Amino acid sequence: MTSESQEHGAARRPVEDEVDVVAEETQKPAKGGKNEKKGSFWKELPVLIVVALVLALIIKTFVVQAFYIPSESMENTLLKNDRVLVNKLVYHTRDIERGDVVVFSGVDSWDGEFQLEEPSNPVAAFFRWVGTAFGIVPGEKDYIKRVIGIGGDHVKCCDPKGRITVNNTPIDEESYLYPGNVPSDRFFDITVPPGRLWVMGDHRSVSLDSRSHTGDAGGGSIPVGQVIGRAFVIVWPFNRAGSIDIPDTFAQPALQALGGAVPMVAGFGLAVPLVLVRRRWLLRRR
Repeated sequence: MTSESQEHGAARRPVEDEVDVVAEETQKPAKGGKNEKKGSFWKELPVLIVVALVLALIIKTFVVQAFYIPSESMENTLLKNDRVLVNKLVYHTRDIERGDVVVFSGVDSWDGEFQLEEPSNPVAAFFRWVGTAFGIVPGEKDYIKRVIGIGGDHVKCCDPKGRITVNNTPIDEESYLYPGNVPSDRFFDITVPPGRLWVMGDHRSVSLDSRSHTGDAGGGSIPVGQVIGRAFVIVWPFNRAGSIDIPDTFAQPALQALGGAVPMVAGFGLAVPLVLVRRRWLLRRR
């Protein structure tokens, strides 16, 4: 009697042989192996770097930017060579407040508190730009100061006790003023124009702030539109990492007496003449 394999005209391979063949095929390394993976990584690395830089620049432009502290003007709140993060979105959700530490541009207005040598060639200029963008080197025309008065505030130095007053309310600066400094060594008396800010450094004896620019347009105040954002945290060095908060003295209700009421007062000031004109027009029509 013939076997089933013979009936089909071919000898069937033993099962053991088939298992051995499958095992050999699965053990063969993929073509190229580790070398292909390494090659792929090095090819993708430049793309990854470019994507990372683009994302970082987008974040820096619209959300958060790192800034390098180049001078002693904000000591001891901020020390020279500190790095801080600046929130660029916060003032899209709220107004600038007294006590905020802000970074602003002084292009075409204030002279720098320090001078940087111009890059000697395009390559150096590019690396300077990258370093400034990521807070590795300082920007020559960027400043960081504390907001003392906002638009409409009457800011004056000083009262009989040597304190700066805002809307006739003295502010207690002991918590952030540089040890041994007085609130101001020069007299000033200004009502901050609408849309502008009176700013001062915490290290008053070395800070070239609004007091040094009283002869400029705005009487030393800066335009709100020049503000880049609010410095909210120190990130370097690590042993100084921490938040930059608004001192309690700026929470005094009396400070709001004038500055916060300016828009409403202006609104009433415009509304009253319009109402009177309308009433006269209606009477004439009768």
